[in-house]
Amino acid sequence: MTVNNLLKKFYIDPFLIAMLTVVGTATLFPCQGSTKTFFSYLTTCAIALLFFMHGAKLSRQAIAEGIKHWRLHLLVFCSTFIFFPLIGLSLQLFSPKWISPELYIGFLYLCTLPATVQSAIAFTSVAGGNVAAAVCSASASSILGVFLSPILVGLLMPTNGQHVDTSGAILSILLQLMLPFILGHLSRPFLVGWIYKHKAWINRTDRSSILLVVYVAFSDAIVGGLWHKMNLTAIGMIVMISLIILLLVIAVNTYCARALGFNKADEITIVFCGSKKSLANGVPMANVLFSANTVGILILPLMIFHQLQIMVCAVLAQRYARQDKIFK
Repeated sequence: MTVNNLLKKFYIDPFLIAMLTVVGTATLFPCQGSTKTFFSYLTTCAIALLFFMHGAKLSRQAIAEGIKHWRLHLLVFCSTFIFFPLIGLSLQLFSPKWISPELYIGFLYLCTLPATVQSAIAFTSVAGGNVAAAVCSASASSILGVFLSPILVGLLMPTNGQHVDTSGAILSILLQLMLPFILGHLSRPFLVGWIYKHKAWINRTDRSSILLVVYVAFSDAIVGGLWHKMNLTAIGMIVMISLIILLLVIAVNTYCARALGFNKADEITIVFCGSKKSLANGVPMANVLFSANTVGILILPLMIFHQLQIMVCAVLAQRYARQDKIFK
């Protein structure tokens, strides 16, 4: 059995392996001094390129096809930007006795993020859901998150005893994330052929950009003594809390979809689009919103939640697909 087949069998994302390798590299060889300055500039350029390509890949036709399902989108947005943050706030009951203040902020940050695009659409397709609506809902969530996530961060969480400068954060995100996104989308008519031709290369560029941000973030965290603050018990706690949050959101979305009379295809879309959190948006955004020495520990819950959502939703998508075959 090849390594790729083994990873697929256990629903392990190869990208997670790459991130863990980067974390290990940062632990052994953290960037400091002039090297850190160079990597910081490189990271800024990589993030701008990442969001430029996100904008260029977004199809206006897909948006038009999905806009008519406004009730579905409203439920997904409520799950992403209301229900998730409420869950995050409830974790304050367990801090600092069970959850350290840093991890509580990490979970709260996780809960403010927009949904994923690629995995939400992929799982919706495998399960037999409404793919057009999934494309629209996930894409709109990603765009809205650029504005809503920093606002939620500013409203809900203190960072190092001080609240995030929401207006400054939004301005930074507009310049570093949204402006490249808009320019990319406006450039789509000229780039669409090239994008489809080089899709694999673009995906590698996206992931390389995220890995670069993770390396710089964890380098700062390592220098700041990250592994003196974390242990196996803390890692296990992150896994357990992430799994509870994910299963709770999936259960509530499933119940709401059925109670509101959505058909099975729309229910699938609501479940998969309303339960995801975007690593691709979350890591670069954390790099903008938070101080360099805190980003590493703050994105740990996001990294673990990212893998868990893939594993759980892969199993769930196959279950939906089997049910679809039985009823046909």
